[in-house]
Amino acid sequence: MTTTDVEITADLVRDLLREQHPDLAHLPLRLGARGWDNQLWRLGDDLAVRLPWATESADALLRKEHAWLPGLAPRLPLPVPVPQRLGEPGALFGRPWIVTTWVPGEPADRAPVTRPGSADVLAAFLSALHRAAPDAAPAGRGRGGPLADHTEGFEHGLAEVVERGLVPDPDAVRAVWHDAVAAPAWDGPPLWLHADLHPANVVTADGALSGVIDFGDLCAGDPAYDLAGAWRLLPDGAVDRFYAGYRPGADDATRRRARGWAAATAIGGLLVGDAGDHGRPGGKSSWGPPARATLERLVATAP
Repeated sequence: MTTTDVEITADLVRDLLREQHPDLAHLPLRLGARGWDNQLWRLGDDLAVRLPWATESADALLRKEHAWLPGLAPRLPLPVPVPQRLGEPGALFGRPWIVTTWVPGEPADRAPVTRPGSADVLAAFLSALHRAAPDAAPAGRGRGGPLADHTEGFEHGLAEVVERGLVPDPDAVRAVWHDAVAAPAWDGPPLWLHADLHPANVVTADGALSGVIDFGDLCAGDPAYDLAGAWRLLPDGAVDRFYAGYRPGADDATRRRARGWAAATAIGGLLVGDAGDHGRPGGKSSWGPPARATLERLVATAP
């Protein structure tokens, strides 16, 4: 549900820039996308303006990106939206907003990753990101913590997709989850996580993974949460290649937990996709096909 009282228009964004960052106000401006938390406006050739519009939590997520991502971005081998400026709440717009670098490409929920070599690209990206995080690093919103804490939510989501006829073999999906929960928990230090690696948060060019966006859920925790992205983003048969390139490597328990997170997040994607197909609020039809493909991969590769 939209929580921003002011309608976000090009004129409003231009006025905000004139008021707080006038040196950028002359650049061409056009709407890029309306995301889950934020609207994205492209500013010139190299920048973007992101403004919260649909969730109360978006304000804190933008401030978190502004605080942490500039320090992490230089070591990442893919383009990411590096915060450049912070806009503070004011009379024109009562919420914070940021200016970031623009990441070119098409979101993978609309232009999927099809090139197997993207497994190497994703492995290199997560190898670079997954370093020990400082004690002050933000905690995840239930992401990157113990998998077992989410069993009730998993079962509720599975029941709903079954009721809607979206999953033909719920027992096979449940088996993936049970095996993941039975795996030993992460006992290493909390690592930096993107914590939201679904197809709408990566971009592609000619079928290749070319960028990662939306670091609002950046946090520290179990790397299995991000490793689930290999099942959600890569084409069939590419997960083994991904793990071959991921450093320092993932043990069997971590791979099992990653499969569980992939199953749980795919169920969420199915529900968002179904809502889009039927015109319900918050729905995005483009989320359904990649979520369905994720579950098919997981079930097909079950031990």
